[in-house]
Amino acid sequence: MSRLDPDCEMNHSPRVSNRVQQIQKSAIHEMTRLSKQVEDVAFLSWAKPTSDTPEHIKQAAVAAIEKGLVGGYSESSGLLALRREIAAKLKRDNSIDADPAQIIVTVGAIEGLAAALMAVIDPGDEVILPSPTYSTHIRQVVIASGKPVLVPTIEEQGFILDIDRVRQAITPKTKAVMYCSPSNPTGTVFSEEQLCQLADICIEHNLTAITDEAYEYFTYENNYHFSIASLPEMRKRTVSCYTFTKTYAMTGWRVGYLHADEELVPQISKAHIPFAICAPVVSQYAALAALQGPQDCVVRFREHYLSTRNLMCERLDRLSSVFDYHKPGGSYLMFPRILLDQGKDSTTFCKNLLREAKVSTTPGIAFGPTGQSHLRLSFCVSEQEINKAFDRMEAYFG
Repeated sequence: MSRLDPDCEMNHSPRVSNRVQQIQKSAIHEMTRLSKQVEDVAFLSWAKPTSDTPEHIKQAAVAAIEKGLVGGYSESSGLLALRREIAAKLKRDNSIDADPAQIIVTVGAIEGLAAALMAVIDPGDEVILPSPTYSTHIRQVVIASGKPVLVPTIEEQGFILDIDRVRQAITPKTKAVMYCSPSNPTGTVFSEEQLCQLADICIEHNLTAITDEAYEYFTYENNYHFSIASLPEMRKRTVSCYTFTKTYAMTGWRVGYLHADEELVPQISKAHIPFAICAPVVSQYAALAALQGPQDCVVRFREHYLSTRNLMCERLDRLSSVFDYHKPGGSYLMFPRILLDQGKDSTTFCKNLLREAKVSTTPGIAFGPTGQSHLRLSFCVSEQEINKAFDRMEAYFG
């Protein structure tokens, strides 16, 4: 039979790997796609700041372009000047004694997290994640041919870690614990006390902690961000991932970084290079300006998110028969429970809300099994957008 025989061609579908087939379509991006089909949507479903990147950061990128600095690759680990600034920032803000050789500049925190997993786990290894958790973390473990083990948090106490259940979930195949704090989707800030308990577990069972600290600067009231790598005994067993995208409203610039022990960094780099070669050079110059420039923009963003969080809580209080919620201690996200019977299927609930009330939200099931009967709301938008969405929901729910 000819290789070009049309019957032969029709009988063979393209082969797709089992690990990718296990991954479900992103509910976040699916809601974005569906939202584009509805006119005049009130958009609360995507964790993307509506603020523009600060002017001094944009101008630094323009200057780097005009000087001809961005047309080639940087070192795979990133510009040395940028890594030096990152090391200073880690020591100042995270109490992590860092050296530029322990830092890799990545394509957002996402690529750093993926490279870290590829370096730390083998096929079949287990990674513990608190649930609900950021949906991309689950997918990254699967893509690395690992097994995500989702350990429920304690919702009644504001989605805090359940340390006893984490301990019970460990098996001989467990190799890492991966978490996001402040949390996406719940906004929970894991306390220093709980993270010290988690560190004890990692030490006892020789586990690596892989952290997503994207929202580190956005904490409220008495909550504060704690980096587990600041504990001396965790220094060699932690990969800490950060990003400029949230801190400086630079989501489209795709630039972040990770810190790890100098023995582990070359191994992570083996995954980083085939994934990315290097982070976009123009974005690295923008990130350098972000660290070297005035930090009042970060303060303004935090104040804005605190204001919009409070507004969203006030509006949720007026819908207390529909939603129950825990006030987030950080990030710009929250995760209300749906009290209505139709909320048992969060995907259908959110699609109906979009179609019938023109409000875009994210179904909680996207963030793990314990996310069912919840939805994620983002308050990194304007107060007008929040009021528009809740005015429509009040009318919709009567």
